[in-house]
Amino acid sequence: MRYSHKLSDAVHILAYIVIYRDHDLSSAAIAASVTSNPALVRRLMGALRRANLLATTQGAAAPKLARDPALITLLDIYRAVENPGDLLHVDEETNPKCIVGGNIQATLETAYSEVQQAAERQMQQITLASLITDIWTREREKSSTH
Repeated sequence: MRYSHKLSDAVHILAYIVIYRDHDLSSAAIAASVTSNPALVRRLMGALRRANLLATTQGAAAPKLARDPALITLLDIYRAVENPGDLLHVDEETNPKCIVGGNIQATLETAYSEVQQAAERQMQQITLASLITDIWTREREKSSTH
């Protein structure tokens, strides 16, 4: 099974832009932090820009948040970069002649919908500002132990 890292990478990009606002904000510099490639960073930044979370100027490596980090939720970022956006997926290849195979899809779709709704409610409560605060807190804790 392959997992998407788009949300994690998008949060990373936004946090990097805030924390390193006075440094090199090129896609190459950000990609070095994400340990990815600049093309992926540019694609994610494009999705964030289309969702009005990021403001960029063509030809300039000076991206900025389009709104205050306290007003950007994890759900906003998730919706900007994940398609179609469902956390869990039902196997569509089951045997309809079997009691389980003939009913598992509808059963799981109902359960997965509940999980999706709960996850989205929780993501709505987490802001980019709180994630950035946590990054700084963890960095200070690492620095104080060395």
